[in-house]
Amino acid sequence: MLRKTEDNKEIGVIYAGEGLRKGHNLYAVYGVIEGNDAISVWILNLTERIERYIFLMKSEPNYVGRQRHGWIIDESKCLVINEINRLRQFCENMKEDGLRKKKFTSVRNWFMIELGLHTGLRVEEMAGLQHKNLLIDEERSSIVVIGKGKKKRQIWISTAFKKTCLQYINYKDRFGYATDDEAYLLNNMKDTRISKRSLQKFFKSVFKKCDLSPHYYIHCLRHTYTTFLLRASNHNYRFAQQQLGHSSIRTTQVYASVIESDRREALQLLYK
Repeated sequence: MLRKTEDNKEIGVIYAGEGLRKGHNLYAVYGVIEGNDAISVWILNLTERIERYIFLMKSEPNYVGRQRHGWIIDESKCLVINEINRLRQFCENMKEDGLRKKKFTSVRNWFMIELGLHTGLRVEEMAGLQHKNLLIDEERSSIVVIGKGKKKRQIWISTAFKKTCLQYINYKDRFGYATDDEAYLLNNMKDTRISKRSLQKFFKSVFKKCDLSPHYYIHCLRHTYTTFLLRASNHNYRFAQQQLGHSSIRTTQVYASVIESDRREALQLLYK
């Protein structure tokens, strides 16, 4: 029985750890702390959680991976090529209509979709982009992004999308909106930073008008970009990780379940 001191809780936890390493039944540590019911209950709850974790580790090897990510990517979260073409054509027509009717929101929303499809940025990263983040002169084709945890990364963009960016900046200038270094790329009607919630709403509005499935949300542009990037780069997960700003390549590898499905045609060749 342990001596009752002010360090009672600390000693009890150490005892529990020793019991775990020696393979003892962890419930035994419940009785070592007398005179403090709160600590006893805390130790009991802890040991129950540890024993459940050990059981799941032994019975389900992938349990830790599922807990680490908490989500999976399947084909329903990614647009297919027919949907992409349909979406882009609709947005192109919307942009042209906006230019004719002098409606900037239509032009901005066209660029929002193009930005998501060609960079895979998170919605908060899209909202935070400023003109100074675009490196799109004759020799450069990249964007500096401030991602999660204020981490800065530089992503590459295609020559075609660089032209789209220059075109959009020209449109903004024609509408009288700021295009200096500190101006936000996706601005609201007051020419200030647009909110994350507004971008989500505009995305839903575009998809509804385009008659695409309502289950899609703006982050699906990121999922779509990733799957097509991996296919185009011959499954280069390291490159995709750098473009997306994932801290661990394991996060990028979650997309394997979608990418590997491309190989299902091999099943048709079995026993032939």
